[in-house]
Amino acid sequence: MLSGYRLSWTSFSILYDLWVSGPLETRELAKLTAVSKATVSNITNTLERKEFCSRERDTEDKRISYVSITENGRKVMEELYPKFHQGEAEIVRSLDPEEQKQMSALLRRVIRDNQF
Repeated sequence: MLSGYRLSWTSFSILYDLWVSGPLETRELAKLTAVSKATVSNITNTLERKEFCSRERDTEDKRISYVSITENGRKVMEELYPKFHQGEAEIVRSLDPEEQKQMSALLRRVIRDNQF
């Protein structure tokens, strides 16, 4: 599903966080997605080229930059997220709520450890 939008799991996750939270500092974005700041930088470069996000430097500290979702990125998320969520729900429907929580925690760990 993500490949149809030319998004990796991590790029989708970053775009989702921006969509839900609004502009975020790159360090905070790295923390939320459980990847390095360098990975966030590389992925936001790609998302910027696709016009899904934009970056702005802090006016007082040029080392700090904030990432925002663009209108194009918002449209992608509004179209993609319902399909993505429905697919997730279908995949795990045979699991009880506790099993779903366990699976979610394990998948987050795999994603974090492999920097997807």
